[in-house]
Amino acid sequence: MNATNMQPHDSGAARVLRAVPDQPGHVIDGWEQPVPLSGAHRALPPFPVSVMPDWVADMVSAVTEFTQTPADLAGCVALSALSTAAAGRINVRIRPGWAQPVNLFLAVALPPGSRKSDVFAAMAGPIRAAQAELVELALPHIEESRIQKAVAEREADKLEKTASTADPTSIGMAGDAALRAREIAIPAQPRLVVDDITAEKAATIMSEQGGRLAVLAPEGGIVANIAGRYSGTPNYEVFLRGHAGEYLEVDRQGRESDFIEHAYLTLGLVVQPQIIRDLGQIKAAKERGLLGRFLYSLPVSTVGHRAIRVPEVPEHISATYRRRLAELVLHLAPRDLTTIDFSREADEDMFALQTELEPQLAPRGDLHHITDWAAKYAGTVARLAGLLHLADRPTDQWATEITSDTFRRARTLGSYYLTHALGAFDYMGNDEATDDARAVLTWIERHGPVSFTVRELFTSITRGRFRKVADLLPALDLLEQHFHVQRAPDPERSGRGRKPSPTYFVHPAHRQATR
Repeated sequence: MNATNMQPHDSGAARVLRAVPDQPGHVIDGWEQPVPLSGAHRALPPFPVSVMPDWVADMVSAVTEFTQTPADLAGCVALSALSTAAAGRINVRIRPGWAQPVNLFLAVALPPGSRKSDVFAAMAGPIRAAQAELVELALPHIEESRIQKAVAEREADKLEKTASTADPTSIGMAGDAALRAREIAIPAQPRLVVDDITAEKAATIMSEQGGRLAVLAPEGGIVANIAGRYSGTPNYEVFLRGHAGEYLEVDRQGRESDFIEHAYLTLGLVVQPQIIRDLGQIKAAKERGLLGRFLYSLPVSTVGHRAIRVPEVPEHISATYRRRLAELVLHLAPRDLTTIDFSREADEDMFALQTELEPQLAPRGDLHHITDWAAKYAGTVARLAGLLHLADRPTDQWATEITSDTFRRARTLGSYYLTHALGAFDYMGNDEATDDARAVLTWIERHGPVSFTVRELFTSITRGRFRKVADLLPALDLLEQHFHVQRAPDPERSGRGRKPSPTYFVHPAHRQATR
């Protein structure tokens, strides 16, 4: 499977046309009009690098050039890094009664060999470096608290041993000392980011970290964990609540439960395309709203088309990126939650977006089939606007309002993710035979034969996809059902020779398209 085969969902108009293929004008030389395998065949847009702040855009462009990868990859990881820095420290308020956190769930799909780890290291590496600096800054306070608690516990233990029922005052003093010792908390080492982790462990770490955490990984193991790799039962309550900044209760075996007033979780994943489909197969994931919380990116793989001699990432660009990202982390980490307001003009732009969006969610609307995702679209744009606003400004200007210009840039990003979400949901609904049928149809459209045998097709098409001739048959059956090809009657056999390979005729529309 590869990301180039993913296509967006068909429009309502396309579905109507598919229902009446025999209407006038939809028959060619006795053939039924071909039915699309998966809706409208439109290219997915590239990542809009230009809307990012200069220091981010320069790094995305330089890393993209150096690694010869799609800009979508570096761009989405950069947004994951910004989300990690700001989640749980910044909210945006669009208008009274409506606020949004700024943490994001992002999933980029690319096939193996796409240099995912290299890009991840360049774009998310500064987050881990900033985390190490936070640990170093926190160690003196951690050690001081540990010593204070040890001293208080020894004092309480001493008073407990000398307390006597004959002396109520001594019992009271021992009890007070025990309470003082218990109240001294030893802070956990700061931790911003983890890799592969279970839902239970993620909840525990969030509790220790004041309610926030990021899972940044160049692989998709976390999806298997959500699906119940270890427990056998899907466990995504942490992810549902962690996306929304909601209350979360953390049960600990053998210990008292912890309560997170507001949980803020960031997910930044770069996965193989199959993982997107696996995500869609998690039981009740769509109904519970898990699928609607992800921003999907389905870039076209550059493997096989990469330049070899490429410029390195300029040091001044990477140094600026590391410094600016570290500044965000270090300045935000000790802060309490701060709310940044939309300007009146930005809120008017949001009203316009909501007005445009609402009819598309109706039963006959273009986005009705992904209502769980599209209903969160306006909030997603608000979150993106908050991150762009933070990244645009020096640390002493974060209290300024989010402008209409920032909102328009966020809406451009949102439009990118909307189109890719259509592609992702379409891909989740397809099976392997559909992907294989697309590969065969691509071969037909490229070569334009009037007919072909299965053996000829197998010899010509990419062998890596089909290991034996029989593997082609489900794809050809699907293409026949959709009127792209028609199998010819099998000829009568004469003698003991090898059985003739089945012959398929190609729809005239595909032959005409090659002229």
